[in-house]
Amino acid sequence: MRLRQVIALTALLGLVGVPAHADDAKSSAGSAAMGPRSSAAPSWLVAPRGGAAYRYSPAPLSGAADPVSHISRDTLAPNDGWAAADGGTTGGSTADDAHVFTVRNRSELVRALDGGSSTPKIIKIAGTIDTNTDDGDHLDCADYATDGYGTSKYLAAYDPRTWGSAKPSGPQEEARQASAAKQAERIELAVGSNTTIVGRGSSAVLKGASLQLQGANNVIVRNLELRDAYDCFPVWQPNTGGLGDWKTAYDNIWLRGATHVWIDHVTLSDKGHPDEREPTCFGRNYLRHDGLLDITNASDLVTVSWSRFADHDKAILIGNGDTATGDRGKLRVTLHHNEFESVVQRAPRVRFGQVHLYNNRYVVPADAHDYRYSVGVSTESAIHAENNAFHTPGHIEVADLVKSWNGTALHQSGSLWGSPRTESGGGYPVDLLAIHNAYNSGSERDLTADVGWTPTLHTKIDSAATADRAVAHGAGAGRIP
Repeated sequence: MRLRQVIALTALLGLVGVPAHADDAKSSAGSAAMGPRSSAAPSWLVAPRGGAAYRYSPAPLSGAADPVSHISRDTLAPNDGWAAADGGTTGGSTADDAHVFTVRNRSELVRALDGGSSTPKIIKIAGTIDTNTDDGDHLDCADYATDGYGTSKYLAAYDPRTWGSAKPSGPQEEARQASAAKQAERIELAVGSNTTIVGRGSSAVLKGASLQLQGANNVIVRNLELRDAYDCFPVWQPNTGGLGDWKTAYDNIWLRGATHVWIDHVTLSDKGHPDEREPTCFGRNYLRHDGLLDITNASDLVTVSWSRFADHDKAILIGNGDTATGDRGKLRVTLHHNEFESVVQRAPRVRFGQVHLYNNRYVVPADAHDYRYSVGVSTESAIHAENNAFHTPGHIEVADLVKSWNGTALHQSGSLWGSPRTESGGGYPVDLLAIHNAYNSGSERDLTADVGWTPTLHTKIDSAATADRAVAHGAGAGRIP
């Protein structure tokens, strides 16, 4: 009898488990964000003040003259996750009228961001902004290539059959680094403290960008689609995973040492350039994307709500390394009412942090061939998971939902598991902790249920079935009233 059939009969007893998969750590290295500077605010396109109270609704934005003014000064509601602690998160809500901008292209966006300054500011993104542009002209990978870099030259230089297992070095690797630096200068955007970035209308898109919140405090990002942070110049790492792998540089949003951050009703994906369409080089998929959202380097007090993570490999990394002991006591993150659809792994993967994971919806499509896991329990993590709904096709079992690397504990309750569907209401109650321990007792240490803390900062926690329906209709950009 298939395990799925057994679950249907015995899920309430929770006697299933999880096979092992490999995963890799994210390097803490990265290009430094632009340093802060101060300057007079540009006078172009100053938008009026808004002021409606914050609330959730599945209704799309209306077509008013300024359809986002009513949320642009919103602050995070009290008790809405970790970002509500210690004074809360207000973003740029106190910005004067001279620092409220509507931007329609990369140049305007860069000027509004003001080099990552801490001046309170509200930035409204109208339409689609492509960061791979120069004076309105689209740039492709050939425009960034310099010093004789070429993909075919790079592949020939570091073919493992002739190069071996040493780290790439020499002219082509140096040319790759120089080319990557040119692209990074164009697409990495520094977001400073006391900033609100919000999509204007129901179809605001930031394409190709990597928002860098390095050392920033008090930031809000809402109602915005971020897509395709495409890396033109992946680096070959011969010793990664035993067989080697390709390493990419850009996350759609990367928090490094950032605090008090609220990310709400955003949609993040690889739309336009899915990695599955890339070729195989050196026996590995030639990856072009890193994470959708990474929270690393002692970032703290973060709430991610009502957002959609889709069509991607590594969705959310919380904590970038097993030896990053400076993360202890930090990385406190709440993830609630988010949808993870067609995500291969890291939804999220956690090290060190106290993470509250509740009322989220997971959908693995019927044609998924590379799914690895959803919840990653890693070194000193303390995940408190409540009332989440998981939808998988027949070849994905409950045993695949959780993966542990040196983890010790996972609290879970109220989990539902069933077949994929647009709207749910069914599914079988399952005990993810018992499942993991039963299937991995011979190869991994058992996880305990004691994660050492109990969440107190949260909105209403609905049943998994109720939340599943609400998230299917209400998560993602363009769905704030």
